[in-house]
Amino acid sequence: MLWYWKSVGWRRIVEFVLLTVFAIFFAGPLVNLLVLAFSEKWNYPAVLPEVWGFKWWNFVLAKDDIVSSISLSFLIAAMVTGLSLVICIPAAYAFARIQFPLKRMFLFSFLLTHAFPKMGLYVSIAVLFYRIGLMNTLLGVVLIHMINVLMFMTWIPTAAFRNVHRAQEESARDVGATPFRVFRSITLPMAMPGIMVASVFTFLNSLDEAQGTFLVGIPDFKTMPIVMYTIISDFPSSAGAVFSIILTLPTIILLLAAQRLVSADVLASGFQVK
Repeated sequence: MLWYWKSVGWRRIVEFVLLTVFAIFFAGPLVNLLVLAFSEKWNYPAVLPEVWGFKWWNFVLAKDDIVSSISLSFLIAAMVTGLSLVICIPAAYAFARIQFPLKRMFLFSFLLTHAFPKMGLYVSIAVLFYRIGLMNTLLGVVLIHMINVLMFMTWIPTAAFRNVHRAQEESARDVGATPFRVFRSITLPMAMPGIMVASVFTFLNSLDEAQGTFLVGIPDFKTMPIVMYTIISDFPSSAGAVFSIILTLPTIILLLAAQRLVSADVLASGFQVK
């Protein structure tokens, strides 16, 4: 037995153990959610549910407020992503290509929304929204979501534009392409993977936003995270597991898609100030 362990190598054994612990730590809660979501009867000390079925799926999807919260969350996330693209992509291109005074300070300022406790920030914004009539409005909810995603939609696309070599743009200009044609045909397509990853992060961040929506949008705008708090407190854990899967599934799908679009070093470069 000792000979076997020596032949395998202690380092690989430790790596395997650490990888197993890591997988259990992250996959365990997801597996537990799946089991809970499809369990109709599960009493201690049974290891697995005694009765499987779709009882709680039917229960959750039959609720009108739950279905409306799902559609509202995806609508708001799509609006936030689209508006952020329109506003932040020109800013990201300017940060990557144009030299102007206080450039580093302006780029660094996009981190400020993540530098303070969000509840305090949201309360201050809610007071301002109340004065200008944006409380309990769709526009107010969209704006409070956008405040959270400005960093993603500026820093990552800035890094993507920086990774496009100027020589490629200059070669196109030399053969007669206009600046807009160069941007549309060369710069934008080459920066698109980074832009798409930033869009994925923006979409997911908007789907998960709860505190800002609660302060600005209640009572008319109830998104999935807000409704989920009610489900967890008022219904059995199986109903909460079903809704958690509905909320988590888009995150897993979009993150897997983002992983295929861009490498980790490109993402890391998006959080460097140059």
